[in-house]
Amino acid sequence: MDAHEAFVALEREIGLLLRRSRAISTRLARELHPDLDGAAYGLLALLQDAGPLRASDLVARLGLDKSTVSRQVSSLVELGLVDRAADPDDGRAQVLTPSREGASRLSRIRDARRARWQDDLAGWGTDDVATLAGLLERLNRLSEARDTDVPVEPVDR
Repeated sequence: MDAHEAFVALEREIGLLLRRSRAISTRLARELHPDLDGAAYGLLALLQDAGPLRASDLVARLGLDKSTVSRQVSSLVELGLVDRAADPDDGRAQVLTPSREGASRLSRIRDARRARWQDDLAGWGTDDVATLAGLLERLNRLSEARDTDVPVEPVDR
């Protein structure tokens, strides 16, 4: 396979992965709460993994516009899945964290999702799963850096 073919295959497979991911996120969001938008599921998961965060941090990390994040945050707060609190570093700003209920619901869904990944990849070696995770992490860091204009340190592999 030459370089052009490799990038065509990469674009095709990432496109398929993203389409499936959106469909899965929509389903998981409905499981989390019947009124939750699919896009807000990812925002809640990011808050669980990296929070507490300001809305501006979410905008930067997700590469979304401010109004989209604001709408999703408002929905999560209204549904009781996210709490807002004064930022200890800047009392004018607010930080967001999953509420106790949001964290509990998210944990149950993530456990089920992880179990499905384990079933789907049962024939893969642990090293292969770790390699895939590492490569996806590198790709995500690159995308995040591009969106925020932060240089990424090269990784020797």
